[in-house]
Amino acid sequence: MAERSLKLEQAAAQSKERRKSRLQLKHVPSYLFLGAWSLFTILALSWVVLASLKTNREVFREPFSFPADPQFVNYERVWLNSQVGQSFLNSLVIVGLSVIVIIAVSAPASYILSRARFKGRGLLTMVFIAGIGIPYPLLFIPLFALLAGIKLINTIPGLILVYVSLSVPFTVYILTGFFSSLPSELEDAAVIDGATDFQVFRKVMLPLASPGLLTASIFNFIGLWNEFQLALIFIQDPGLRPLSLSLYTLKNSMTYSGDWAGLFAGVVIVVVPTIILFVILSERMISGMTLGSVK
Repeated sequence: MAERSLKLEQAAAQSKERRKSRLQLKHVPSYLFLGAWSLFTILALSWVVLASLKTNREVFREPFSFPADPQFVNYERVWLNSQVGQSFLNSLVIVGLSVIVIIAVSAPASYILSRARFKGRGLLTMVFIAGIGIPYPLLFIPLFALLAGIKLINTIPGLILVYVSLSVPFTVYILTGFFSSLPSELEDAAVIDGATDFQVFRKVMLPLASPGLLTASIFNFIGLWNEFQLALIFIQDPGLRPLSLSLYTLKNSMTYSGDWAGLFAGVVIVVVPTIILFVILSERMISGMTLGSVK
């Protein structure tokens, strides 16, 4: 009997190993695709950085070589002469304030939708989810008419208002999952200790949901930093343009002037902040995503 049991255990272990091997082989094409795509992205970004440090002649004559004499003057020229510096500051103000307001509005709403029990809660949640699927082009005319009525066309506050209103549904959807994953016993303990509902939210639940808040902030920052369509419609003043609009204008001007090295320098200026943000906060963002995925 003991020998038979040992054989059965060995057979089960071998069967488990075979299933594991088949599962790993099943994911090989996905790993190869992701690896190839990652390699292509790294090579493309590296080439853009190298091209931004060359002269225009070197960009075409020696496209894949390292620059013998790095031309950092390309960045200086683009920053000072093409209003990229002013646009960079505009983007920092617009995106930074937008993310702060989005989190300030979405966090309490998400907490209520995940914890409170009231009539119409499910319908209200579905309204937020439905708001994610509305294409932006359908909202261009209503939003333009609304902002024109309150005199906020071609203003930074008007663009921030548009960004906040269109980003809240997605953020509420994300944060609702994070708050739902937090244990309710902590709320009960705080209430027993005499905390009010607002104190429970601010001092107990909000700190525990910080990974989710950080994840939502990063997603919103990257999305708004690269946003182009809404800024193109609601901002006409060159001095108020965000960086995405400035890069588009730079592309048009550099195409006719032939300053491709300067154009690549502008691309690097746009891309670098999001890369730095992701590299610094990627681990916390991934941990926040996995925390919110388990309810």
